[in-house]
Amino acid sequence: MPGRLLAMTAILLAAMLVPARAATVQISMENLEISPAEVSAKVGDTIEWINKDVFAHTATARNGDFDVNLPAKKSATSVVKKAGTVEYYCRYHPNMKATLKIEP
Repeated sequence: MPGRLLAMTAILLAAMLVPARAATVQISMENLEISPAEVSAKVGDTIEWINKDVFAHTATARNGDFDVNLPAKKSATSVVKKAGTVEYYCRYHPNMKATLKIEP
């Protein structure tokens, strides 16, 4: 019985040491709006930008962290590399604005 308890303890400890899997956060652009307009992610997460409109958009960070080009009806991904709050917009349609809050 002590061997079994030791094995179970080792399995539990190993499960706690495995890092959490990175998430994929989806952000859509449709009808000249970014949705959600405010979203949270963690460093290492993947952002999937989805353009549902019939014309091109960008996701352009005001601080220069990213500039994603999104042709009509296409998507793109980028991995979040550093923590902070990033305001971004579409260069073609500057009224399209949103915020990405990135946690460590």
